Amino acid sequence: MSCRIGCGACCIAPSLSSSIPGMPQGKPAGTRCLQLTDGNHCSIYGMETRPKVCGSYQATREFCGTTRDEALFLLTGLEQATGSDKP
Repeated sequence: MSCRIGCGACCIAPSLSSSIPGMPQGKPAGTRCLQLTDGNHCSIYGMETRPKVCGSYQATREFCGTTRDEALFLLTGLEQATGSDKP
C-alpha cells in the first residue's frame, strides 16, 4: 500500500521522541508536526534532518485504513494503547 497523498495522519497521531527541526524535544501524540505543510506533505521529506523513524514508517491497511479519518482513528488508538503519552 502506498501513502495517500495529503493524508499526514502519521505526522499527527503518534508521539515522536526524536528531534525534529522546530521541535527539538520531539512531538507529543495528537500534535501536528511543524514540518507538515498545509497540504499535509512533509517539508523535510528526503532531507537528512528528517527523523529516521519517519522514514521507516510503512503505510499498511492495518494502520492507515481506507481513508485519512480512519488512519487518524487507528493511529490514535494505537498510540493510546502503546504510547508514552498514556494517561
